[in-house]
Formats: sequence, structure tokens, C-alpha cells
Amino acid sequence: MTDDGGSRSARPRRHLRARDVAGGRGTEDRGSRTDRLQKILSAAGVASRRASEELIREGRVSVNGTTVTELGTKADPERDDIRVDGRRIRFEQRRRYILLNKPRGYVTTRHDPEDRPTVLDLLEGVKEYIYPVGRLDYDSEGLVILTNDGELAARLTHPRHEVERVYEARVRGVPDARSLERLARGVMIEGRRTAPARVRLASAREGQAIVEIAIHEGRRRQVRQMFEAVGHPVLRLRRIRIGPIGDEMLKPGHYRELTPQEVGKLRRAAGLGHR
Repeated sequence: MTDDGGSRSARPRRHLRARDVAGGRGTEDRGSRTDRLQKILSAAGVASRRASEELIREGRVSVNGTTVTELGTKADPERDDIRVDGRRIRFEQRRRYILLNKPRGYVTTRHDPEDRPTVLDLLEGVKEYIYPVGRLDYDSEGLVILTNDGELAARLTHPRHEVERVYEARVRGVPDARSLERLARGVMIEGRRTAPARVRLASAREGQAIVEIAIHEGRRRQVRQMFEAVGHPVLRLRRIRIGPIGDEMLKPGHYRELTPQEVGKLRRAAGLGHR
């Protein structure tokens, strides 16, 4: 098996070596602090290790002017010019923890191949390389955390740590007790049952209902698919809480820095110590 989980072919693929990108120095240079590129990006807070691997595969990373697509590539973070999407990575950049209230019509990613607006377009004045933690659909709205803390981002998005995301869903029709129980116990989506959820009917009027649902998985369009499975399509979806973090006063399209106390709570929720 290769480092990225694929099988080796009879004729091995050519990997860029450390000497190809690290200033002409091979790994034999004992003074060089070379390391795998995805590990460097993760340590610098660019993204989690897995997300950094995707950045490399997509050809969005360059070292000393050479675009890198091979996961085996090594570089020296102290000497090499490492860039993501053309922006040089600063390895001593301060940690940023931003809470954004995403409106509908924005993609929760740094880069969209369809050239749609992204959440980064809403962050005027933020110079550090940050990225959204997890996903929130283009047609959904609500809270998104953006950071350059790769360790925290990985913890928040991994189901094993069970960090809750709470949503407010306006749905067609009024779910009865049986439908709410099905949502709470888990429904089948694409051949897999969803994990147990907390569900509460908040209000109902004129053939519609507001349902609050808390999940700790991050499957694609999961909440919408869950309500579809019980016969109540989502008309509007808003994320109102991420773990211990919420802010009803934050207006759509606006953002703010998390306080040190909020960062501490978030790290504890993700099973990390306070930094």
C-alpha cells in the first residue's frame, strides 16, 4: 500500500523528492529540517493532516515555485518557500479562531471550482491562512468556525469526539411523535443508519414546524436527508450552535473572534487541553 492508501502499480509513480523542492538539498543534509509536506502544513495550522493531503493532491501547494501533487514530497519549513493557493505559509502566524454567521448562497470552503462565493469572501481584514471547520451547505445558514489550528479542526470534525452541532430546521408539515422518535434513534441514509440525535419540536403553525436537532456526525446534507427520510422536507436550515459555542446576536454575514474563554471551552469539548 502507498502512503495515501492506494495500491502500488507494477511501474511505480515518480514522486518529487526532497532534493526536487527543498532548495536542491537531499534528505542526507543533516542540517535540513525536512519533513513530509502534509505534516508541515498540519503543524503550521493550515489544515488537518487529511485535509492537507487533499490540498496537495489538488495541486494547490507549491514549494520553491514547483507545484507539488505527490504525498511523499518533503520540504524544509524553515528554508523553503511553501505556498497554498499562492499564499506563502508563515509558520509563526498567530492562531485565529473566528465565528461567522454564514448567510445562504456561500460555499463553506476556501476554493470553489464553480467560482461561487465562499465564506472567505466575508472575512475582510483577516490576513492569516484560515479555513472553515467542517461543512455547511450552500443553501443553509448559521454558525461556522474558521481557524488555522489544525489539531482543533481535526478533533471538531471527527465523529469519535462527538462534538454536537445544533440546527434549527423549518420543515414542511408537523412531525408526529413517531417521526421525532425515528429521528432521535437514527434513520437510514445511503445504506447507513445515522447516530442517535437529540430532537425537539420547538413550534408548529400553518402546516409547518420548527424542529431543533443536535447531531455529532458530519455527513453530507445529513440533516436535510434525515428529515426527508421521515417525510418532512426542510424548507430552511440554520446552525445555531457548535459544541459549547453559540451567538444569537451575531448577524448574518458578520463574524467575530472567539474569546479565550470560548476557545478553552471548545478545546475541552474536543478533548484537548487549554492552550
